[in-house]
Amino acid sequence: MARLIAALMRHADYQQWTDVPSAHQPWPLNAAGEQQALQSVQIMYDTIMRNGWTLVPSIDASRLLRAWQTATLLSDGLARLLQVTLTVESYDALAERSVGSLANLAIAQIEAILHDDPRFSAPPEDWKADSHYCLPLQGAESLMQAGERVAAHVSQTMSALPANDGDRIKVFVGHGAAFRHAAFHLGVLQAGQLRQLSMFHCRPVLIEYFQDGQWRHVEGDWKIRPQNSRFGD
Repeated sequence: MARLIAALMRHADYQQWTDVPSAHQPWPLNAAGEQQALQSVQIMYDTIMRNGWTLVPSIDASRLLRAWQTATLLSDGLARLLQVTLTVESYDALAERSVGSLANLAIAQIEAILHDDPRFSAPPEDWKADSHYCLPLQGAESLMQAGERVAAHVSQTMSALPANDGDRIKVFVGHGAAFRHAAFHLGVLQAGQLRQLSMFHCRPVLIEYFQDGQWRHVEGDWKIRPQNSRFGD
């Protein structure tokens, strides 16, 4: 049976607004991020060649600019090295957790809005990192809900690939927290690991899809989050 591998890659670095919890910020990669994306080309190329995998000729990316830029730089570089034609396809489903109508407000502003609205109680102290907490305003979702959305996209995409067409790898470029919570829904991570781990920029985590819907981690390291570090993805 052919192997089907999903490469989950967090976008490269960008200049995120300070103390703004929304990850739906429209800013491009910074100079360091562009270099990370270019370096990821060699990482993915080496991985493909070492394992003898065939790259699925479309890279799925979040519609957020930093993810699309990362995927485009990766696609262009791999197309050159592998001498193939690659495309980048963008999907809302791969976006990071949405805070809805509170998008791009500072933490203090969000908490003041909740305090002043008689319909709502105060959020938990660590609400940004709480996997299950969902801000009580229109369009918001929890990290778990975002992960479920991403997991569904990855599962549906991988299950649609032919099962007898050789070993293949499919690249998904998105966001750290959504990918981690997707990995939980796919059975790759345990709930207790979600706060302990993050993702390196542009360093793929590879997970293998099986026809019975099961997944397993193949290679690629999760980033260990330092104790008491601020939640930044």
